[in-house]
Amino acid sequence: MTKLEQAFELFDAYNKNSPEHLVYEEKEYPVEYFYALKLHEWVTKLDPDASESLLLASRCQHIGRWESPRSNYPEGRVGYLKWRSDLSRYHAAKATEILTSVGFDADTIDRVRQIVLKQRLKSDPEVQTMENALCLVFLQYQFDDLITKLTEEKMIDILQKTWAKMSAPGREATATIQFSEAAKALLAKSLND
Repeated sequence: MTKLEQAFELFDAYNKNSPEHLVYEEKEYPVEYFYALKLHEWVTKLDPDASESLLLASRCQHIGRWESPRSNYPEGRVGYLKWRSDLSRYHAAKATEILTSVGFDADTIDRVRQIVLKQRLKSDPEVQTMENALCLVFLQYQFDDLITKLTEEKMIDILQKTWAKMSAPGREATATIQFSEAAKALLAKSLND
């Protein structure tokens, strides 16, 4: 087994501990394990020649996310941003721990950390590929569920922010997603305003 495969196995084993589960195509998955697989899929679609560091980062981007719940932070935007910032550092630390245990060199580990922490977003092509993939996972697997929970106004705001985060390859890839009628209508409203 290669070091890459060992790392994937350890990341996946960790994320299979996610207490929440979802059902997709009649199969049950631990939530964070499912999203790690789907993020990895999108990264490889967007960049078939993705570097080892980008592939590793795609599989551990949200590792152990359930261990730092949003409810541990104050309500509102400031609390949300603090939670997201702390969470990114937590994911990077957990990834570092696992990659070190597998024997990856310091340069590879540092590069994975940069991608997980989304350093130099917009100017670093690999970090932007990760951001595109994260947005595509949201649009493909989480968007419809959110429609049922939030107002149309809030959804439009979220979609406009999501679109702004993506570069051209990410936006173009949305054409391959099968959206529900409700999602299509919201996207049309959001992107034509």
